Amino acid sequence: MNLRTLKSYWQQVLDYRPDKNDIPVLLQSIGIAVLFGKVFYDSYIAMIALLPLSVWCFFHRKRILKERQTRLLGIQFKDVMSAVLTSLKAGYSVENAFREATKDIELLYGKASLICNYLHKILKGLKNNVPLEKLLYSFGTESGNKDIMEFAAVFAVAKRSGGNLTEIIARTISVISRKMEVEKEIEVLVSAKRMEAGIMNGVPFFIIFYINLTSRGFFEPLYHNVFGIALMTICMTVYIAAYLLSEKIVNIVV
Repeated sequence: MNLRTLKSYWQQVLDYRPDKNDIPVLLQSIGIAVLFGKVFYDSYIAMIALLPLSVWCFFHRKRILKERQTRLLGIQFKDVMSAVLTSLKAGYSVENAFREATKDIELLYGKASLICNYLHKILKGLKNNVPLEKLLYSFGTESGNKDIMEFAAVFAVAKRSGGNLTEIIARTISVISRKMEVEKEIEVLVSAKRMEAGIMNGVPFFIIFYINLTSRGFFEPLYHNVFGIALMTICMTVYIAAYLLSEKIVNIVV
């Protein structure tokens, strides 16, 4: 883990706000810490001592979910732009085009969807006479999606300079579509490797549980002594490093 990643995690911790939807992720993270304490040390004290590991697991899982959410938002944003483009070609102003697009997206994804939550914020801002370009930039910043942030920046310049918004939006749709096609191709290529990585991550635990079940006491020399604790700590560190490496290999960002 490099310095940049550590800074990212630390910033994530500082920016975190509790949410009831995080409870399953938190319970899963605590379960992982307890599992590590049981498998590598066979000690309740170790389970408690490894609870700080659940904090790292929690924010690591949150980051993965955030990345997936950001990718999904990019797909939904493309549909928003398609709906906006259709309204612009029908003669609507760009503000009214976003209002009409929101109705279409609500039918497509549902009012409770992530993209609709952002669109409702935009519509609320328009009612309060907030410029659309500022709302779009806030949308991009809050979502963390680079495509949306780049579009917001181009949109702001084009609107100030009187650019062709219809052409800009059409080009945005084309760029995002090409990027999504590349992501799908990569996803197909690495899907098998991702499954293999998931299986390999679970194999060590399966082997240990199987041997403990069929040959009780086989791992006893590795528990409750200084040499065994040191050796199992090294094994746990290697396992975590291998997990992070495999995750980095199979998660390719376009």
